[in-house]
Amino acid sequence: YAGMNLEEIVRKAPAGPLFNNAGQVLNHTLYFEQFHPVGAEGTGSPKGKLKDAIRGFFGSFEGFAKEMASASVGLFGSGWVWLAQDGQGRLTIMQCPNAGNPVTEGLVPLLGFDVWEHAYYVDYRNRRADHIAALWQIVDWSVVASRMK
Repeated sequence: YAGMNLEEIVRKAPAGPLFNNAGQVLNHTLYFEQFHPVGAEGTGSPKGKLKDAIRGFFGSFEGFAKEMASASVGLFGSGWVWLAQDGQGRLTIMQCPNAGNPVTEGLVPLLGFDVWEHAYYVDYRNRRADHIAALWQIVDWSVVASRMK
């Protein structure tokens, strides 16, 4: 694995410590990069190609946000929920337990929500839905759009 980049390691490592550690490094890197710096103005909602793709696959941004929130609240236990894109440009929402990431399925992770309890417990206790609702306010849609293929 020494010559592989992080995504390759996550794609090829068997379940266990190497996959878990590499997966969480990749997940957290993507997670923190997708948010605005503290004090920066938000972009509100997706624009351009990303906006069009979301409308095409989910009907509207509101429909997408509802499905993403439902998947986030509904994931049993700890993990991640991702908006991902396949090689043909189709979008999907994936629930990934533990250190899972869409790259293991050959998909491109665009937007990820951390639903491990440690991500929200201090601010929201057991109110995962409130944590998810707050994340929409800080997403930097230009970063999410830049991940599209």
